[in-house]
Amino acid sequence: MTARPASEATPSGKPRARALGIPFAGTPGALNAITDLPGLAVGYETLIHGDGALRTGHGPVRTGVTAILPRGRDGVGNPCAAGMVSLNGNGEMTGTAWIEETGSLDLPILITNTHSVGACHTGAIEWVVRHYPKLAEAWLLPVVGETWDGYLNDINGAHVKPAHALRAIDAARPGAIEEGSVGGGTGMNCYAFKGGCGTASRVVPYGPHRYTVGAFVQANFGSRHELTIAGVPVGRELADDNPMETRRQAAPAGAGSVIAIVGTDAPLLPAQCKALARRVGMGLARTGTTGSHFSGDLFLAFSTGNEGALKSRFSEGEPAKDEFDQLRFVPWGRMDPFYAAVAHAIEEAVVNALVANATMIGRDGHRTPALPHDRLVALLRKRGVIS
Repeated sequence: MTARPASEATPSGKPRARALGIPFAGTPGALNAITDLPGLAVGYETLIHGDGALRTGHGPVRTGVTAILPRGRDGVGNPCAAGMVSLNGNGEMTGTAWIEETGSLDLPILITNTHSVGACHTGAIEWVVRHYPKLAEAWLLPVVGETWDGYLNDINGAHVKPAHALRAIDAARPGAIEEGSVGGGTGMNCYAFKGGCGTASRVVPYGPHRYTVGAFVQANFGSRHELTIAGVPVGRELADDNPMETRRQAAPAGAGSVIAIVGTDAPLLPAQCKALARRVGMGLARTGTTGSHFSGDLFLAFSTGNEGALKSRFSEGEPAKDEFDQLRFVPWGRMDPFYAAVAHAIEEAVVNALVANATMIGRDGHRTPALPHDRLVALLRKRGVIS
């Protein structure tokens, strides 16, 4: 049996959106993942154990930690130009005041559940202290983003420890990555189907150059009736089997949040990274969401171009006469293809998070169904989207 290419299947063999024939705009990279960026590494720590009724502190546990290292393990402390945007602020992403101030990012990015931000923040600092003690002599402001997994997970049980954050960072590797219910996305839901982690990438030709725009989402947002795939409002036709939005103790429809990370190897200014982050909302809208008050929609974008610039650590002595940073960047008037790449990659990353998934039962018997592949394909075929 011939193995599917990375664009169609995760390393464990779970199907991705393209395996169902779903069409998307733009040209993906070889892996169709944020790890198409040279050197970038992703790691997961997945926590699944326990069943039955909720007993805070005892489970059930359906959560975890995701780590993204923009320049890989060896590039920590080497800044990337960066910018952050909040579409809706009912969420948290630490370290962003410093990104706003300096336009740079030089530490691992962690994503987890809402009540585990502190543990992951502590774990990120411990990891840097262990592996980059010189860097830790100054100050450390890690980026930790979150979405709420309390429908399926014992979110108040403090199950995520600093050690789990360390293990997620240590597990970070380049190459194809898993999607669905892994890492920080383990207990997440999207459009009232099982959601979680999703990724995609796009190649942007630029004269003789080819740059990559990669996207990663922790998808935990949207109401069932909104779901749109390949331009078809499929959520209306898949409205049955929706326990998350019909049971009384569930969160309001559309609640949850989404963290999106966008990376590119194109040389960009910090303000251009922020402009990329702003286009994440365009990609999310292509999947149907209009943005809920109860959803924290926080987006971070970075560029690995201009390596060695934007350092803002303690200086020593007087500046040399030629001590200046120099930034090479894509002209603002040439940014449109990169904006399009963000919207297209984010759209596919969300659909990948839905497709590469399975039904999950968590706390108090709460159940989230998986997106039904056969019914989805039938709907898209009926509309002539796929053959």
